[in-house]
Amino acid sequence: MTTYEAAGVDIAAGERAVELMKAKVARSRRPEVVDDASGFAGLFDASFMLRYQRPLLATSTDGVGTKVMIAQQYGKHDTIGVDLVGMVLDDLVVCGAEPLFMTDYIACGKVVPERIAEIVGGVAEGCRLAGAALVGGETAEHPGAMGADEYDLAGAGTGVVEASAMLGPDRVKAGDVVLGMASSGIHSNGYSLVRHVLKNAGLSLDADLPELSRPLGEELLEPTRIYSLDCLELARTLEVHAYAHITGGGVEGNIARSLPPGLDAVLSRDSWTVPAVFQVLAGHGSIERPALDRTFNLGVGMAAIVAPEAADPAVRLLESRGLPAWVLGEVVPGSGQARYV
Repeated sequence: MTTYEAAGVDIAAGERAVELMKAKVARSRRPEVVDDASGFAGLFDASFMLRYQRPLLATSTDGVGTKVMIAQQYGKHDTIGVDLVGMVLDDLVVCGAEPLFMTDYIACGKVVPERIAEIVGGVAEGCRLAGAALVGGETAEHPGAMGADEYDLAGAGTGVVEASAMLGPDRVKAGDVVLGMASSGIHSNGYSLVRHVLKNAGLSLDADLPELSRPLGEELLEPTRIYSLDCLELARTLEVHAYAHITGGGVEGNIARSLPPGLDAVLSRDSWTVPAVFQVLAGHGSIERPALDRTFNLGVGMAAIVAPEAADPAVRLLESRGLPAWVLGEVVPGSGQARYV
């Protein structure tokens, strides 16, 4: 008799994965989460928005790209979900929005309950770090379309910001100061180039390189830093005009997105030290600086554009929260570009 299981879909394994992940998901719960007994939808009580004058909902969706292939090859699945949250919810906070909730989607060749629970556990931990709730998700088994050990994940998040408090290029002024906030590593952009370097240089993920303090695979899988709560606290406390999440396109490309047409951000390369992992990739891959600049964050995961008098207090506030920060540059008259000097 032909069955769904015979076609490669294991319903029981999916149900076990759900049971295994429940406790982990619960750690991301916010008081606004409302239980839906059917489990078909995630519910979130929006009545708190009544105190807003004009609440704007912000939404973002993303994945983690080919970093999942490194996780699969190395056999480490508990942090890739944190990367997903960083890519989704740290985009929301750029406009000043508070992340509220998130949903995730995992496609895999075969449901291995323990592995799925590890992945979702990472998403839940990332949501906890961002102050958001993981209110739902989906795991889909795609036998024949994906290998048994292959998976991909994506997610979507929702936040809210008061219209009058929304941050962005229209607030930026000449004389503002650009602050850099340290990345935790490569984050989730540029992994196609990373894998290209590994292949051509014959580097193993188990390699112990003199420049690194741990195996290469551990370094490459360092989860994305979550900036949401730090950025929200900074904007509540001091005069912040704009943020820029440093993802694909690098430091210059992303800071330029937060500038108005008549202003430039002049940045100093000497203001920070590029982490060793980027130097390793550049050396083994013969990657020239322009390609590095366009592809990687190079140690700057988020940038803030603040009023001049807020710069030093902002650095102190962020560092008191365990987030290294520094003056990266300044805003000057120009044509809407970010550039190094």
